[in-house]
Amino acid sequence: MLAVPWAGPFSDPDWTFEPKMDGIRAVVTVDGTDVAVRGRRDVDITVRYPELQGLRTPGAAVVVDGEIVAIEDGVPSFERLQRRMHLGDPDAVRRAAAEVPVQFVAFDLLYRDEPLVDLPLEARRERLAELDLGSAMEIVPAIDGDGEALWESVVARGLEGMVAKRRGSRYRPGARSPDWRKVPHVRVTEAVVGGYTPGEGGRRATFGALLLGRWDGDALRYVGSVGTGFGEADGRAIRAALDEMETGVSPFHPDDGLPRGAVWVEPVLVASIGYRDTTVAGRLRHPRFRGFTDDDPASVRAGE
Repeated sequence: MLAVPWAGPFSDPDWTFEPKMDGIRAVVTVDGTDVAVRGRRDVDITVRYPELQGLRTPGAAVVVDGEIVAIEDGVPSFERLQRRMHLGDPDAVRRAAAEVPVQFVAFDLLYRDEPLVDLPLEARRERLAELDLGSAMEIVPAIDGDGEALWESVVARGLEGMVAKRRGSRYRPGARSPDWRKVPHVRVTEAVVGGYTPGEGGRRATFGALLLGRWDGDALRYVGSVGTGFGEADGRAIRAALDEMETGVSPFHPDDGLPRGAVWVEPVLVASIGYRDTTVAGRLRHPRFRGFTDDDPASVRAGE
């Protein structure tokens, strides 16, 4: 279940408010000592996060929705989590887990003894609060009614934003529902990488900027470029991946704003981008690269 964007914080007794965790969305199934972790594209990512194997349930299986987070200075850090997201080699996973431990922050319970998705939100949260699956899981705090009070804490702590959820609402798998509203503090979007500009000077071995787009029907609309937020090692690794995806044809809809001399790539990488706002032409202002996601490029749509 996904949230719709909302312009700003609000208070309402018919709504519950939670801080938005800056991590990787995951659904975790725990059946005794067996743990399975699946991402938003229903990809099995269990092996990437061995810490979550410590989750336990003494009774029947439970299915929990939440976020995998890596904490830095007391708050979730998506940039830090990047070091864990795309690993497959067991030795690399173990080394990364020792350097960047993660935990699972749960916000909804979908199954416990029976499917719970048709129960009202409050009933699902009550049952979630009763769970004790071990130290690898925490439950996101929630405030009823006073979203503006939570928003003050979100801003003070520099969190990504907050999520408002309508009391009494059911869980709608696979839907982007108006019963959930996401209010960003740090604006974050996803964009498809369709090319890059060659680097100059000290960045000749990497690239200048990634060229970004979002799908509008069958057309990939250019939304700007991002050239900040990359470490040197990140830049080299990204350039190696781009070289394998290079193509001679632009994947973008024709746009006078596309830079000349760009190198085009297959539009299969999805980047998470922080930004301040957008221009009238729909370009991202002050974009900063945060990392790549596992999301389906076809799901990155204009206007969402």
